[in-house]
Amino acid sequence: MTNPQFESVKTDAAAAITEDDLHSVYAGIVHEDGRHEYYFGNDTESAEELREAAAVQLGMLVRVLADRSDSSVAEITDLAAERAENMELR
Repeated sequence: MTNPQFESVKTDAAAAITEDDLHSVYAGIVHEDGRHEYYFGNDTESAEELREAAAVQLGMLVRVLADRSDSSVAEITDLAAERAENMELR
């Protein structure tokens, strides 16, 4: 049985990414079988704007994950950095 809150988040996220005024989009998907998918795009060609958008997105994600997992921001950041080093871009 799927968590109703999770279903609500999926629905809200799907609707939000179709809005016209987006500047940056990231969606990371983890399947039950362990497969990973990620979609990342920005409406800029500036490296500085890209870094800022990525930093904001990473900050939001780390803050939410730390809060929901009863972990510190540093713990989540360290674990994420370790995983990122081992991830292959596709």
